[in-house]
Amino acid sequence: MESNMIDEVISGVCDPSARKPHRAALILARGGSKGIPLKNIKNLAGVPLIAWVLRAALDSEVFESVWVSTDHDEIERVARVWGAKVHRRSPEVSKDSSSSLETIQEFIRVRPEVDIVCHIQATSPCLHPHHIREALQMITEQGCDYVFSVVRRHQFRWEEVDKKDDKNPTSPNLDVARRPRRQDWPGELYENGSFYFSTRKAWENGLKQLKKMAYYEMLPEYSVDIDVDIDWPVAEQRVLRFGYFGREEKAAVRLFLCKVSGCLTNGQIFTSVSGEDHVAINARDVAGIQMLQRDNIEVILMTSVNELLSRALLEKVAQLAGCGLRFGEQLDGLEVQWLMKEKKLRWDEVAFMGSESEDREILSQVGLNGVPSDAPVADLIAAKYMCQRPAGNGAVREFAEYILMLKKKSLMPVHQENIDRANF
Repeated sequence: MESNMIDEVISGVCDPSARKPHRAALILARGGSKGIPLKNIKNLAGVPLIAWVLRAALDSEVFESVWVSTDHDEIERVARVWGAKVHRRSPEVSKDSSSSLETIQEFIRVRPEVDIVCHIQATSPCLHPHHIREALQMITEQGCDYVFSVVRRHQFRWEEVDKKDDKNPTSPNLDVARRPRRQDWPGELYENGSFYFSTRKAWENGLKQLKKMAYYEMLPEYSVDIDVDIDWPVAEQRVLRFGYFGREEKAAVRLFLCKVSGCLTNGQIFTSVSGEDHVAINARDVAGIQMLQRDNIEVILMTSVNELLSRALLEKVAQLAGCGLRFGEQLDGLEVQWLMKEKKLRWDEVAFMGSESEDREILSQVGLNGVPSDAPVADLIAAKYMCQRPAGNGAVREFAEYILMLKKKSLMPVHQENIDRANF
C-alpha cells in the first residue's frame, strides 16, 4: 500500500480514495558542532540560526509536519518554541562520523506516515517559502523522486598538483589562452546545501536507485551557507537584506509599546539617604525612542499598578524619554486591545517589547515583538527579535533600529535585476 502511494506521488497521479501524501520538513541539528559550538541556535540578526529556516518551512504551508532532529536539550527547547516538532535522534546517529542519510533513515523508520521528506539545512538562513513550494512541485507534479538546490557560480577550477612532480596545474573548465568574459560564460552549477527533497522510497534505498532527479536553481543572494565563525558577520549582513523575516516583513508598525521595568530599565532601584528612589536610563534607549517618533511611530511606555517604582518617578522617566505613559491593571491583551480600538489600530500595526512571563499574551498577539537578551520570557516564546543587549543597556535602541529596518525593507523592495551578482 505504501509503495503504491509513493509511486502515485512520483507519477503525479493519485487515487482520489487514497490519503493525501504526508510531506515532512526535517532539519538536522546535532549539538556537537565543532566549528561553532551550538551553531544551530546561535543568534543571527536577532533570531536563532535554525529559526530562519523553520520560519520559511512553516510559512510555506506545504508540510503536514515540520521536524527538528537533535540530540541536545537546548536545541529541542528552541525548536519547540519556534513551532517545530522534535525527533530525539539516537546516539548511533549523533556521532561526528554519522551521515545525514543515516539520520534521515532513522527518522523515517519511526515515522511510517511520512511519504516525502525535505531535508533543510539549518545553516541556510536566506531560504524563502517560495523556494520550498517550487521545489516540491518538481516532486509532486513533474515526477521527480530527488530534487536538490544549486547555485550558479562563475569560478574557474584548477586541479591540485604535487609540487614534487614539477607538473603544470590544469583546469577542467578553463582554456587559459581563451579566458571567457563573465557575460559570455554561463558558469557552472554547485550544490548550495540549502535543501534536499526526496520520496520515502528513495531515502530508504540510500538514494541509490533514483528514477528521476533534478536540481532547483537558487539565485546567489539566497545561497548563504555558514560553516565557520568567520562566515557569521557576512551572513548577518546578507540575511538582513535577503533573508525571510516572516509575515512581519510586510507589517507597517504605527505604535510601539514598551515595558518600563525589564526593558527600558534593568529593574534596579536606587534609594538615597533621604529615601528617594532613583533609576538609570540608557541614553541610547532614549535616542532609539526618538528615532521611532521622528519616523511617525508613536511610542508609549507601559507599566502595571503593581510596579515598584512610584508614579511620579515613572512619569519622570516618560518625560525624559519624550513619550506617553500608560498604567494598566493587569497589562493583558484586553487592555492593549482597548488601546488599539482607541487609536484605530490592528494587531499587526503594533510592536511590543516585554520581558516577563506575564507579557506573553501581548507578545504573542502583536505583529512584531522583541525581548532583551536577559529577559526571562525569552525561554517561553519565539520572539521575532532577540536583542543582543540586556535591559537598560541599549536593548530598546536595538529593537527600535530593527523596527525601522523592517519598515524601510517593506517600503523599498529588493529589485533582483539591479543586484550585482558578480560580488556573490
